[in-house]
Amino acid sequence: MKAAVVPRIGGKWEVKEIQSPEPSANQVLIKIHASGLCYTDVHITEGRLPIPIEFPRTLGHEPVGEIVAVGEGVISRKVDDRVGVPWVQASCGRCEWCLRGKPMFCAQQIGTGIGIQGSHAEYMVAYADATMLLPDGLAYEQAAPVFCAGYTVWSGLRWANPKPHERIAVVGIGGLGHLALQYSKAAGFETIAITHSKDKEELAHKLGANVVVSDGQGLRGAGGADVILATTNSYKAAADTLRGLRPDGRLMFIGASDEPFTIPSPGEFLANRHQTGHFGLGDRELLAAEWCEIDVFDDVVGKAVGRGHGDILVEGVIPERSRLRERIRNSMCVTHFQVPGSHTQRCAHVPERRICG
Repeated sequence: MKAAVVPRIGGKWEVKEIQSPEPSANQVLIKIHASGLCYTDVHITEGRLPIPIEFPRTLGHEPVGEIVAVGEGVISRKVDDRVGVPWVQASCGRCEWCLRGKPMFCAQQIGTGIGIQGSHAEYMVAYADATMLLPDGLAYEQAAPVFCAGYTVWSGLRWANPKPHERIAVVGIGGLGHLALQYSKAAGFETIAITHSKDKEELAHKLGANVVVSDGQGLRGAGGADVILATTNSYKAAADTLRGLRPDGRLMFIGASDEPFTIPSPGEFLANRHQTGHFGLGDRELLAAEWCEIDVFDDVVGKAVGRGHGDILVEGVIPERSRLRERIRNSMCVTHFQVPGSHTQRCAHVPERRICG
């Protein structure tokens, strides 16, 4: 089969013929129909992730396709199933972090494109229990970004725990931010887009923004926000939005940057009891579990609208009267509870089965 192979850290990607994989016990073989590009692929190539990764390596952690073979012991999936695969496929299940429901910290976790070969290839193997069925009618290229960008953003929104009366702002209208706008609007919140790019203002309004501003001062002038979802890769831009964060507000770091994060007005920040939070790859399990449970993919339609910085920017438009809007709105109002031994909040109706780390 053909695959994009990274020969070594800092090496140039090479499209070459390699041996097709065979599924082992509890695994399936997937014919890849779409494999989303994430900037994390660049970080891995450059050796910027603090985890051991063996090279040569085929990357890619936004895979969708059809199952063409199943390994011994697989009973939950069958040939011809349309599936996607998340970042974390498996973990040890017995360490402190697994027992606390945080397999993303497990030292033995198997991550797509890291602990197991990724999806920038014609075929890949995956653990059957990690795969998620795709609804009929959903295009592969629309489903792929949901397995990374989609549930990363959803996780940040859920962990911010917005109340019905609160306002949500999104800074950075790109591969993550364009989804954040839709989720916020679909959940019934007044939504503000923050972007310096004039050419993105029309798209931001189309995707659900009630107001579009260019910076933190503009956000303050618009009345401020109770929750800011920082989907930008600029901490400078994220820090600037604190000028418009309301008292007792929450700034959620969803994008990543090498820049230092500097609070512009420390006194005001402390006086207003602002909170910050960072959401990495592992927190995506909430969205994956939620979306698997309520089966919302069928309501998302869209088209590719551009490409930048290594990410494919996909515009997924949620229809105004779709079931997705009502489902997301309802899911934001369920009871939460504390998982024993941790401070993790989980939605009461999310299945305990760990679908994606």
